[in-house]
Amino acid sequence: MKKLLSVLICGILAAASLFTFSACNGNTAKLEVKNIELTSETYAFAIAKGNTALKNSINGILDDLNETGELATIIDSFFTGEADFEYTNPAEPNASNKANYFIVGTNAYFPPFEMYNGAKLTGVDMKLASIIAQELGKTLYIKDMEFDSLIPAVQNGEVDVAMAGMTVTEKRLESVDFANGYYTSAQVVTVLESDTTFDNCTTVADVENILKAQNTNFKVGTQKGTTGYMYSAGDADFGYDGFSNLQTKAYDTGALAMQDLKNGKINAVILDKQPSLMITASMNK
Repeated sequence: MKKLLSVLICGILAAASLFTFSACNGNTAKLEVKNIELTSETYAFAIAKGNTALKNSINGILDDLNETGELATIIDSFFTGEADFEYTNPAEPNASNKANYFIVGTNAYFPPFEMYNGAKLTGVDMKLASIIAQELGKTLYIKDMEFDSLIPAVQNGEVDVAMAGMTVTEKRLESVDFANGYYTSAQVVTVLESDTTFDNCTTVADVENILKAQNTNFKVGTQKGTTGYMYSAGDADFGYDGFSNLQTKAYDTGALAMQDLKNGKINAVILDKQPSLMITASMNK
């Protein structure tokens, strides 16, 4: 995995038929993740309201993995690049055999939680999905879709569960239930290494004061539908005031936002910490 990470990230954009990362095209600009955690949030799997049986089953499996230490081992293996898990989807389920499948919705451009290695799916969530499917005695089928389509897909029964590094919020709890949290994350800001705007920041307040001091010429890239977008653009339901003085630009993936940052089209990216670290590490090679 660690040797393939640059290929994986480049493949994300190749699959999107947009453009290739500068790691692939020779752009030497470097990115830097600022180590100040702007938020604190918990990832969990979204399940349709009222589906108590599935929620209890998943919670039981996660509890077992946590008690044995296997959950931490799985997460660490993807963070360090030691994991070797990959998954190839079987034939798509249909109305006659759907009950035999564990159908998981994801947005597979969020390393190390979900990503592609060629045509195969991998990542923390995909590994956990495979374990859960096996424990349920079902065949795993993974549907890759836009992040902000995941909760509607859970609600309408298109998928059984959304597994996509999804943060639990009061607003989302109005639409879906969540299994027990399995990972604590945070939003961070990434800029060009040559950019000194945030160099003297040591606290969240320092970062936010700088963001508040910008004007509409300052552009922050985020992944649409995610906490980073809510944090920057503002969302009362999520408890974020946002920064109306600057421009918040939403991308289909965090990787696309990072590419525009590398190319000088935006000033900063606000994204979950571990994906930020992995994407920048790959693009800085």
